Amino acid sequence: MPGLRIGIVAAKFNKQITGKLLVACVDTLAAHGARNEDLDVVRVPGAFEIPLVARTMAKSGRFDAVICLGAVIRGDTPHFDYICAEVSRGIGQAALDTEVPIIFGVLTTETVTQAAERADPQKFNRGGDAARSAIEMVRVMRGLKGEADRSASSMLTSGKLKRQAGRPR
Repeated sequence: MPGLRIGIVAAKFNKQITGKLLVACVDTLAAHGARNEDLDVVRVPGAFEIPLVARTMAKSGRFDAVICLGAVIRGDTPHFDYICAEVSRGIGQAALDTEVPIIFGVLTTETVTQAAERADPQKFNRGGDAARSAIEMVRVMRGLKGEADRSASSMLTSGKLKRQAGRPR
């Protein structure tokens, strides 16, 4: 989709995985008409840092969508559970706070092998999937906002808005 401005936040941790996610994400966006100058990539230390940067990018008003890429792989401690929960919560909250599509492209796997499979460009690379989700969500949000604008406008001109506003729920 030409003309879209996309922010991408990619974790450095597990770079053998996240690097492949990032390449597939950028390649997919390019295949849909995105130009390099329409993409801004910010690398962060790990998955935990993704939500803050995603929210900051979304709040800037410069991006139609933000894509979050990372890989959290279970280890021997409960660290995995805490990180996954906070990253998921943070990304979801950032999207709600900003009303900008923020795409969850963070792998949460039991093993390195599972993560490698999900980042393999010959199989199913979740980075490319995240890019396609971003494009679709921008279309959905634009459609909803356009429909909401048209609906409110027609309700205002027909007098329905006034009646509906005072109606008990």
